[in-house]
Amino acid sequence: MFLLNGLIIYLPLNFYVCLRIRKLFANTKYKNIFTVLFIITVLYFPLTEFLPHSSTLGSLWAKYLLVPGYYSLPFLLYLFLLVLLSDIVIWISSKIKILAPETISSQNFRISRLCILFVVPLIIIIIGAMNNNYIRISQYTIEIPRKSSEITQLRIAFAADFHLKEATNTQFLHQFVAKINSLNPDILLICGDMLEGDRYDEETAKFEDLFRQIKTKYGVYAVPGNHEMHGGGKRDFFINSGITLLEDKVQLVDRAFYLVGRNDKRGLQRKSLDELLIHIQDSLPVILLDHRPIDIDRVSKSIVDIQLSGHTHNGQLFPINFIVRNLYELSWGYMKKNHTHFFVTSGLQTWGPRIRTAGVSEIGMINVLFRDKLSAGRE
Repeated sequence: MFLLNGLIIYLPLNFYVCLRIRKLFANTKYKNIFTVLFIITVLYFPLTEFLPHSSTLGSLWAKYLLVPGYYSLPFLLYLFLLVLLSDIVIWISSKIKILAPETISSQNFRISRLCILFVVPLIIIIIGAMNNNYIRISQYTIEIPRKSSEITQLRIAFAADFHLKEATNTQFLHQFVAKINSLNPDILLICGDMLEGDRYDEETAKFEDLFRQIKTKYGVYAVPGNHEMHGGGKRDFFINSGITLLEDKVQLVDRAFYLVGRNDKRGLQRKSLDELLIHIQDSLPVILLDHRPIDIDRVSKSIVDIQLSGHTHNGQLFPINFIVRNLYELSWGYMKKNHTHFFVTSGLQTWGPRIRTAGVSEIGMINVLFRDKLSAGRE
């Protein structure tokens, strides 16, 4: 259904791009060659997207077939935006007599326009890939009521949206584990979408081994995301990775604070917030993990002190981040509402193409100070 809905927008936009660029070629032969190549590029991703679900194809084949399809998406997005922008600029320029009709129809002008239309998206993709492959640390310091907890400070590392699959570079995960251990957090919290697909192979075993190398005082906890719902459960992966999966569960950690993990909204079963919190006494700090940054108003009126989320990727690709910003009260970063602190990470990796032109690949690091009396302006 998601792919079908996407195609309803995807195909007409690319049809427009094809028509506009085709007119820039003077020779019919080149027009036809471009049209064939463009149609192959447009259809490549929708067709290869079905490959991981086919039992007749090995993961190695899927890996090398999928990657070009993923990279075609941002290329086509920025090609469309440039075609649209150039059409608008040229139309305005012709109306106000900046460009003469003879100039616009000249061969040199059309060749220059073709070069810009194809080179600029490639440059954007290269910059986006570099941005995606560099992990940043987003640092925060907040204060919450200590209540009856015996600790005065908690160092939380949190991440989300790993989207581990056959195309994942294990070196990137090595980098993540090394950064986590260098931060020396008390606890690592993961807000969903860790593993893609429903298979178990050599790559999956490598991922598990790397996660077991993470060292924290209180351990590693995670909640499921919407991609954990695809292809059935993946509990064995979490068990083998040394990660405690919280599926609509409450976990008391060292009698110092509560962790509350919610199932994703798309899951078949998801308890209400009241059902999860009903057995928690308001005597210890409460940290809530929810893959999607929703129910913010409801959570801010509860006993929850901190909520951690992912899912949004901050749109991943410009200008989609502006659409995502309108869908969520908090699409990326930090916000305090009433007494609750909300954090949304743009994710460690991306869905589909390993390209980011909006947001960053990040690990959140929150230094939580448990106070008997809160000071003003600390957050």
